[in-house]
Amino acid sequence: MTTKLVLATRNDHKVEELREILKEQLPGLDVSAIQSARSFDLPEPVENAVTFAGNALIKARQVATETGIAALADDSGICVDVLGGAPGIFSARWSGGHGDDAANLDLLLAQLADVPREHRGANFTCAAALVLPDGREFVKIGQVFGSLRYERAGCGGFGYDPIFQAEGMDVTLAELDVQQKNKISHRYQAFSQIAPLVAELIHW
Repeated sequence: MTTKLVLATRNDHKVEELREILKEQLPGLDVSAIQSARSFDLPEPVENAVTFAGNALIKARQVATETGIAALADDSGICVDVLGGAPGIFSARWSGGHGDDAANLDLLLAQLADVPREHRGANFTCAAALVLPDGREFVKIGQVFGSLRYERAGCGGFGYDPIFQAEGMDVTLAELDVQQKNKISHRYQAFSQIAPLVAELIHW
């Protein structure tokens, strides 16, 4: 099967989540035709932009340029009000090592240990970037607002999901099943906006 779209990520959790979102947004789409960056022997790109959109574009541009296939990437993170929007683009390496979810979450909890409930506001932000081999680029932003718990709750999701409680809910993102989370997540918000472009610009 010819690959029409590459998800420019090596994170298996993210690949699964994005495929589910695209499958819902584009009924009839065969997600098996969507590969991840792990399928290609490409070096990790240097994500040195200062915004989520900038880093998403770096990842998508690399894959589209090197493979000649349309690439879809995202960059996302948690932005804590009392920390001035941090960890932000540094969410995946907040504790120093990239992708150590447990250490990142532990550090954030420790930093916020004495912060009262009314000041624990935060949001998850996601920038979704679509880059075509001809150089056209598109970016959409999604956000979900809420607050941070003092302790983990739930065993689903990944990253900071176990301590994030979205507005209007009484459970964390990690306590939701995949379908429930996809309905409100920042990635869902971003990719539901970019899915029509995928349908319009890629000839499946």
